[in-house]
Amino acid sequence: MALRKVLPPDANRLKVDNSFFIVNIVLLLILFFLATGQLLNSPSFGVELSETEELPVEVLPSPLLIVNGDGSLSLDGEPIAAELLGPALADQSRVHLLIPKNAPASQLIELLARPELSTVEVKLVTIHYRGEEE
Repeated sequence: MALRKVLPPDANRLKVDNSFFIVNIVLLLILFFLATGQLLNSPSFGVELSETEELPVEVLPSPLLIVNGDGSLSLDGEPIAAELLGPALADQSRVHLLIPKNAPASQLIELLARPELSTVEVKLVTIHYRGEEE
């Protein structure tokens, strides 16, 4: 122990430079954000909206509430007034809803906000139409 007190302190001790590691981390983060930003801003993958066409009501689920292009309603193929929708769905626990793809979202939201539909489970029905381009 007496020898340690006699020896001078080590003057050649290396000091670790942390700036190199920090620069590497910053460069990796910049590269990461550039790569993910390009992925997120790239053209979206083709999502095709459903297209509604005239189909026999028998092949669709029941009860089926159809919103026509002019906003009128049909229940299982029969026209129904909006005020008669409540009594018609009184004994149902689920209703299937078919709405055109070009209908405004506000029309769907307003329809789902109706008190007649608050007591039933609403399932959206979509019909996939394969056109000539496929």
